Amino acid sequence: MKSSGQGVAFASFFFAYYAYVGVFTPYASLYFADRGMHATQIGIMMSLIQALRIVGPNLWGWAADHTQRRVFILRLTAWSAALSFCGLFFGHSFTSFFLVMVMINIFTSAQTPLSEALLVNSLRGDLTHYGRLRLWGSVGFIVAVTFAGQVLDYVGVDAMPWLGLGALVLTGLASLRIREEVPSVTHGERPSVMSLLKRREVRAFFTSSALMLAAHAALYTFYSLYLEQHGYSKSLIGLMWSIGVIAEIVFFYFQASLFRRIAMRTVMLVSLLLAALRFMLIGFGADSLVLLMFAQVLHAATFGAHNSACVAVMQRWFSGSLQASGQALFVSFSYGVGGTLGSLGLSLAWKALGASSVFIIAAGLAMGALAAAWLSFRWQERDQQHLTMA
Repeated sequence: MKSSGQGVAFASFFFAYYAYVGVFTPYASLYFADRGMHATQIGIMMSLIQALRIVGPNLWGWAADHTQRRVFILRLTAWSAALSFCGLFFGHSFTSFFLVMVMINIFTSAQTPLSEALLVNSLRGDLTHYGRLRLWGSVGFIVAVTFAGQVLDYVGVDAMPWLGLGALVLTGLASLRIREEVPSVTHGERPSVMSLLKRREVRAFFTSSALMLAAHAALYTFYSLYLEQHGYSKSLIGLMWSIGVIAEIVFFYFQASLFRRIAMRTVMLVSLLLAALRFMLIGFGADSLVLLMFAQVLHAATFGAHNSACVAVMQRWFSGSLQASGQALFVSFSYGVGGTLGSLGLSLAWKALGASSVFIIAAGLAMGALAAAWLSFRWQERDQQHLTMA
C-alpha cells in the first residue's frame, strides 16, 4: 500500500461497515419479533441478507468493471443503503419489512466484495497487512454489538433502527476517504472466469464455502433468538457476540506470522473441523455459559482463519483483472447461495424440530464443507503433480 492514508481509509471503512453489521445482525431478529413477526417470517427476512448477495455483488461488480469506477460504486451503494434503511421506521407488516429488507441488502451486498477487491488491489496482492487492516472491521463490530446491547436493554429494541442508520451514515462518510487506484497489471494471458469455474477444484472450493456459510446461518439468523429463549439478557447476548469477535481480532493481528508457519490447507481444514465442534457445543450446551463462551472463542477459527484462508486461495485463481469478479462470485456462492439456503432450511428446522436442531444441522453442514475442501486441495495436488511430471 503506497500511503498510510489509504490504509487509514480502509480501516475506517471496515470499522464503520462492520459496526452496522454488529448492530443489525444480532438484533434485527429481536426487532422484527417485537413487531409481531414469527420465526418463519423472521427467517425469510433475515435470509434476504444472503439472498441478495446472489444478485447484488455480480450486479455491482459488473457496474464497477464496466465503468472502471469501483470507488464511485462503493460510495453510491453505501449512501443508497443508508437511505433505504430509513424504511424500517415506517414498516408495520411482513410485506413492508420484506420490501425494505430487499432495498437495504441489494445495496449493502456491494460493500464487502468491492472493498475487499479495492484493498487487495491496493496491497498489490501482498496479503501481509491484510489481517491488520481487516481487524478494524472486527473492532467496529465488537464496539457496536456491545454498545447496542446496552442501549437496547436500557431504552428498548425500538432504538435498533436509529443505531443501524447511524452506522450506515458513518460507512458512507468513510467511503469518501478511499481513493481509486490504477488496477495492478498482470502479464500474459489470463484464464476467463468461466474456464476457472469449469475446474473441479474451484467448484469444490465454492461448494465448501457455500456449505460453511449455510452452517453459519444458524448464528446470523437464530443465535440471538436462541439465547433469548434460554433466558439470556440482551446485554449478555451482546457480550457473547463480542467474545467471538475479540477472538477474531486476535487471530487477524497474528495472521501473518501464523500463515508463515502453517500451510494454508491445514488452516482451512482445521477451521472447518472446529466449526462443526462449535455448533455442536451451542446445540447441546445452551444452558452452560462456559461452553457457550468457549464456542464463541472458536469464532477465531470458524470465521477469522477460514475467511483469510479463502482470500488466499481466491488470490491463486482470481488475481489482477479478475479480482472483482472473483470476490463477487465468492460472495454470491458462499453468502448468497449458501447463506440463503441455510437460513431458509434452518428456519424450517427451528419450527419443525426445535431450536437446538438448528445448530446440530449446522454442525453437519460444516462437516460437508470439510469434505468438499479436502477434495479441492486433493485435486489441486493431483493437477500439480501431473504438470510437474509433464
